[in-house]
Amino acid sequence: MTLSHRSIFVIVLIANTIIALIYLNVTLLYSAEQKLKELRAPEDEKITYRDQDIDHKKIGIFFLLQLFCPVAGPCFVGLAFICRKLFFTRPVDLTAVVFSKERVESRNPADVERESNIVPMEEALAVTDNYNLRSLMLNVLKGDISGYLSAISKALNSSDSETAHYAASVLRDELNDFRAKSNAMYNALDIADKETTGKIGVELIEYMNAFLIQDVFTPMEQENYVQMMATAAEAVYDRTPEMLLPYHYEWVALRLLETDDYKKCEEWTRRGMAAFPDELSSYTSLLKLYFKTENRDRFFGTLQELRESPIVLDQETLEIIRTFS
Repeated sequence: MTLSHRSIFVIVLIANTIIALIYLNVTLLYSAEQKLKELRAPEDEKITYRDQDIDHKKIGIFFLLQLFCPVAGPCFVGLAFICRKLFFTRPVDLTAVVFSKERVESRNPADVERESNIVPMEEALAVTDNYNLRSLMLNVLKGDISGYLSAISKALNSSDSETAHYAASVLRDELNDFRAKSNAMYNALDIADKETTGKIGVELIEYMNAFLIQDVFTPMEQENYVQMMATAAEAVYDRTPEMLLPYHYEWVALRLLETDDYKKCEEWTRRGMAAFPDELSSYTSLLKLYFKTENRDRFFGTLQELRESPIVLDQETLEIIRTFS
């Protein structure tokens, strides 16, 4: 005897209702059992049962889901239960977690208003409100400005005389400190022993590069300090070449390239390639040199060598390869 579609539908509804009622009764009984165990357990074990407590609202929602969504509801609840048991019931390792109630009082709270009003210097200089422009300059000058001299130098051409005065004053002080410190370290190289030469020379290269890369000196003074930086690097290369890292070769080469000293620039790029043939900076320094000197054959030859090498490329180099491929 075959059942009609209506009979099958009624049987499915009855079975679904029975499953939903079984779920409701089992979960409620389990919840009541956990509550009873919690009441009888010692104080130090109560938290264990409290963590396993079941939310009655969640039970009600799942019951209604199964009741009004025949077949799909029970399947969803069953699958969720299986996934929870398989993936979310593993013990948590709290050995590296520190629960401390010690309060830390900030002596220097963040200046939210000041931070929210920070804008690029180029945009700030276009502001016609002199009061706000001066306030911005003073806020900038309160921090470490050694890495922002290039942006501050643009304020020298500001229409507001006071803003231009702020910029001129800070640039004068910073550049005078740079001149004094650079000359002192450079002179110390002449009397230093082998080990000290490497230490002072590397420190001088890193210190000078941070200023020279911003191009805040006159062309003549920029060239003089680049040559001083190259001489210091030469001293380190002659005595302790192992202290020179890939970016030291790159910095010296690029600063020489900016002053159009192509001969010394190529010398340092070749040295960098010989010392670190597997570094990206060794190739990019050569590419920039050959591009600026319009040496087409060597540029594309170096580019092809880089493409065939196992070196991981950065975004800038990828763009170069896409452009010239």
